[in-house]
Amino acid sequence: MRAHDLSAGGGVLARAHDVARAAARIHGLPDAEVTLINVSENATYRVDDPVTGRRSILRVHRLGYHSIPAILSELAWLEALREQEGIRTPRVLQAPDGSRVLTVPGAEPRECVMFELLPGAEPSLENPVPGFERLGALTARMHRHARRWSRPKWFTRFHWDYEAALGAGARWGRWQDGLGMEAEARAVLGRLDKELRERLHRFGRGPERYGLVHADLRSANLLVAGEGPPSVIDFDDCGFGWHLYDLAAAVSFIEHLPEVPELLDAWVRGYRTVLDLPAEDEAEIWTFVMFRRLLLVAWIGTHTGADIAVELGSGYTEGACELAERYLGGSLR
Repeated sequence: MRAHDLSAGGGVLARAHDVARAAARIHGLPDAEVTLINVSENATYRVDDPVTGRRSILRVHRLGYHSIPAILSELAWLEALREQEGIRTPRVLQAPDGSRVLTVPGAEPRECVMFELLPGAEPSLENPVPGFERLGALTARMHRHARRWSRPKWFTRFHWDYEAALGAGARWGRWQDGLGMEAEARAVLGRLDKELRERLHRFGRGPERYGLVHADLRSANLLVAGEGPPSVIDFDDCGFGWHLYDLAAAVSFIEHLPEVPELLDAWVRGYRTVLDLPAEDEAEIWTFVMFRRLLLVAWIGTHTGADIAVELGSGYTEGACELAERYLGGSLR
């Protein structure tokens, strides 16, 4: 895995900011104010144009994560979801020359994409059950679309199978290098890793269980306005994975909260209003929650420039060990 360069320090975020301002100029917004919103896999900026009053979102890509064809593939799916399935996703704002993906030149050229700013706010954790039921139905619509969609021949996205997530070439780094990884934690999580590998192998990758997924449908990537289904943003991690991985991602970073079983049940209820979810699949939900949790232990260790990684730190590894003991003991399944 190439290191997450936006966590490297040494003025990297200042350079990313310069890239964002250059991208705004290329988009014909020379006087726009560019404000950093978030650093996660990429750096995300709000762009305010004083001339038109228009506000938009600019994503400055990390280095070495996606090729331009992969980014264009992401944009093709989010646009197809909006146009064919009626799911609200952000429109891509083209540069004056028609480009949807800009490569800003420099010592380390970076790709950038400009999106419209959608209305709404991140879902609240107050009374979250109805929201999770709506999210389940929305996710099923996305899976249904992905199964029917005739992807362009040039479409290319990575996989979120065991090898890509936790194997020798783990995309976000090795969980063994996570924060607070003492000998006892390594032993517990090693047993979890082995159990996950075996169960996922038995579960298989048939088309009824595995396909194109968003892969990061947590609250930070949803926008709610009123009682309708949320808008979906940030398809940067979309790729091929288990459908239940989208459910696991929905409880990212909160897997330990006591209300999570109720949220999982609500999601399943919503999902089943659109697509079938067999009982044998439902029985493996916590396998995918723990799969995602172990993956996030690795992510926190390699993404120390992200605010949530700093906030959770080694405590997230400790909590993962407690959940792993319960999972391995059978109390979560």
